[in-house]
This record gives sequence, structure tokens and C-alpha cells, in this order.
Amino acid sequence: MREEILSPKTRLLPLVVLMGALALWWALAAARVFPESLFPSPLAVARGFGEEIRTGRLFNDIVASLFRVTTGFLLSVVTGTPLGLWLGHQARARAAFLPAINFFRNLSPLAWIPFAILWFGIGDVPAIFLIFMASFFPIVLATMAAYSSVPSVYFRVAENYGYNNRELLTEVTLPAIMPQVITALRVTAGLAWLVVVAAEMIAGRDGLGFAIWDARNGLRMDLLVVGMIVIGLIGVAIDRLLVQLTRIPSVRWGYEN
Repeated sequence: MREEILSPKTRLLPLVVLMGALALWWALAAARVFPESLFPSPLAVARGFGEEIRTGRLFNDIVASLFRVTTGFLLSVVTGTPLGLWLGHQARARAAFLPAINFFRNLSPLAWIPFAILWFGIGDVPAIFLIFMASFFPIVLATMAAYSSVPSVYFRVAENYGYNNRELLTEVTLPAIMPQVITALRVTAGLAWLVVVAAEMIAGRDGLGFAIWDARNGLRMDLLVVGMIVIGLIGVAIDRLLVQLTRIPSVRWGYEN
């Protein structure tokens, strides 16, 4: 995949859009289109942000949410990727398990919330379980599809060079499937981040989702917006982190081929 080189002016466009959105927000707040208690101004949100930092709550909530997302997401990756590779390689197993995997993939992760609370109570475990259920099946399907799309000539050439199973996996299969898998991971990580916020609203005692729910109950719309902004920024940061995986030389091989 060839990277498009952007001019300096083009790179500034996101900043221009951001400043425009901020100006519109400020204008709407100044015009009192909605009561300030329902539509806080940027200044009120900035004050709320400072308040959350001073009390230390924002940091604690970020750590709690990131711990749950990281744990649930990594569990889904380390279990879903090998299963996807196996199903991609074994046609009979794929035919047997694919309908069930598709069924669970199409279930909303939030539908598991009552079971998560009944089985695990309140706290970290139910949120981790929900994130796992949201991430596992898409990762399995993406890995399976990526493996199935690898040209068979790659494997024949590797066999001619005498590659063993480990070399075939690490030097041919994984580099070839990584572009599709990384794309799936980016989408799934975003979904996991959305799920943890919803889970914390219902089955949490801390975290960014719980902070938003608590702000709503206390009619602190400024703190609610602070939580929304932090959630969005962390989501973008997670996506940018996963994009860096595409710069690994072996992964670049998969893109270029």
C-alpha cells in the first residue's frame, strides 16, 4: 500500500476543522441557544477539566478504563487469532464452527450485561467479559478471512525453500495476513472502547463510563463533556498506536504484496 504524501497545508486541515468546531461551540454557548446547565461553554468544561485533575479522579478513572479495555482486548487477541488461523487452515472445522461464530458476532455485546452482572457482580470482571465478547468473534473472523485470502503460491514457494512450520507461520503467514488483521484490530479496539464505557455506566463503580453517568445524575454537564472529550481522545490515541504496527518491516511486506 503506497502512502500518500500530504502537503503542509493539507496536514493543517484537521486543526482548522477542530478550531471551527470549537468556535461554533463557543458561539452557541454565548448565544444561549440552550440553558448553560444543559449546554456548558468551553470555559465551563475547561474549569471542570481542571477540577477533575486536581481531585485525581480523572486519572483514576482513565487507569480503570484502560486496564479493563487492555485486559479484555488482549485476551480476545491471544485467543481469537490462533483460532482464526486454525479455522482458516481447516476447511471442515470452518464449516462446523462458522455459523455459531457468525451468530455470536451479530449479538450486541450489551445484551450480555445482565449475565455479566449475575455471573461476576460489579467491578472489573464483568466489564472485561463484555469487552472480550465484543472483540473475540470479529478477530476470529478477520484472521480466518485473512488466512484464506493468502495466495497459495506463497506456501508452495516456502515449501520449495524447505521452510518448517514455524518459519512458514512467522515468515509467510503472519506478514501476509497482518494488514487485514491490523485493520480488524483497529475497528475492534474502537468497539471495545465503546463497550467499556457502556459497561461502566451499568456495572461499574469507577472508570470513565461511570464518571459520565455520575455527572449526568448530578446534573454536572461540564464534567459529562469532560468525560466525552477524554474518551474520544483516548480512542484516537489507541487507533494511532495500532497504526504504528503497520510500520513494522514484516508487516510492510504484507502491504506491499
